[in-house]
Amino acid sequence: MFKKILIANRGEISLRIIRTCREMGIKSVAVFSTADRESLHVRFADEAVCIGPASSAESYLSIPKIMAAAEITNADAIHPGYGFLSENADFAEVCAEYGIKFIGPTPEHIRKMGDKVTAKETMIKAGVPVVPGSDGLLESVEQGQKLAKKIGYPVILKATAGGGGKGMRIVWNDEEFETQWNMARNEARASFGNDGMYMEKFIEEPRHIEFQIAGDQFGKVCHLSERECSIQRRHQKLLEESPSPFMTDELREKMGAAAILAGECINYEGVGTVEFLVDKYRNFYFMEMNTRIQVEHPVTEEVIDHDLIKEQIKIAAGIPISGENYIPTMHAIECRINAEDPYNNFRPSPGKITSFHSSKGHGVRVDTHVYAGYTVPPYYDSMIAKLICRAQTREECITKMERALDEFIIEGVKTTVPFHQKLMRDESFRKGDFHTGFLDDFDIGKPEKK
Repeated sequence: MFKKILIANRGEISLRIIRTCREMGIKSVAVFSTADRESLHVRFADEAVCIGPASSAESYLSIPKIMAAAEITNADAIHPGYGFLSENADFAEVCAEYGIKFIGPTPEHIRKMGDKVTAKETMIKAGVPVVPGSDGLLESVEQGQKLAKKIGYPVILKATAGGGGKGMRIVWNDEEFETQWNMARNEARASFGNDGMYMEKFIEEPRHIEFQIAGDQFGKVCHLSERECSIQRRHQKLLEESPSPFMTDELREKMGAAAILAGECINYEGVGTVEFLVDKYRNFYFMEMNTRIQVEHPVTEEVIDHDLIKEQIKIAAGIPISGENYIPTMHAIECRINAEDPYNNFRPSPGKITSFHSSKGHGVRVDTHVYAGYTVPPYYDSMIAKLICRAQTREECITKMERALDEFIIEGVKTTVPFHQKLMRDESFRKGDFHTGFLDDFDIGKPEKK
């Protein structure tokens, strides 16, 4: 087992990893930028190293600085968390060159599944259902228009190096194809330095349902059931739950088998997430695979009573998994609490938190790195907390979440708490009647008077 793990990340996920390290008797090293000096992950790690100024490029994305921090602290493993360098194959390779274990998949796995075109080709060969679309990158507008007519409009253009909804455009007819093509390429080039585009049939009113998988160094892969992630705004998830209210035993068996097949076909090592689009007839299609821990991993942990960070560390240390597939025994919902103003088009709201009281009680979990007096910096993702509730049934879980949101107090910055409160009261949401476009017509209304 590892003696010391450096966490190449920040905020709540760093603190989450530090806690598991402590429970496993492993020393932890936090890295931080000058903007994060007062973050709780810095305070609770056994050691902490400043790796640069606020800019991510000069701190959390700087491989030389992170490796230097690992070297001076004698860390024998690095956990990348999510975001930043977590799916960077070059970083995983550098770790191997330095003799430091990268807690995650191999560089080959990251490259194979990180490029969406290559991932799709791999899944087709393995027999995993995929959305009809281009066999590889599109070379021209004309080629795209010809294929779009063949598979039928609407179609969606996607950047091969994309993520977070950037470099994506829905095309409804032949006349607007070229305009959307140029916009998608320009955005992809600006965001990722890569304007390669591919195309898929656009599935109307789809569900976004993902399966958590785990694979060890001995070729064994299992799934840890599904998460429903259809409540999204501009392709960014705002709420996740497990099990999916759309799921049936038959569908779970089929999708779980496909997720395992996706891992087995590349001899996947580590925990990962296989993401699917599911249409209203319960046909499912592979969308992508994330080769890291997910923001929403606590939802799975709560319904199967399993520490996924611990599982990651054990797999990286060469400990075999049980190989058992897990079925949810409870219901869990996670609300992402962002420093954003839901009444002002979710505009970011950095600043000093003047008052902070997190929800408590049976079946309530809060993952956060903030506190009263903490200043939310403007340089990073706006998520400041994750509120997770667990109960015997979905109805009970929603009721518990309503109560937990009502007693969650954050003052000094705007947050998405009011949005989630409104969502919990929405009749369609409570019935489980929603899809990825659900929030397009969702009216948050006006702030409630106090």
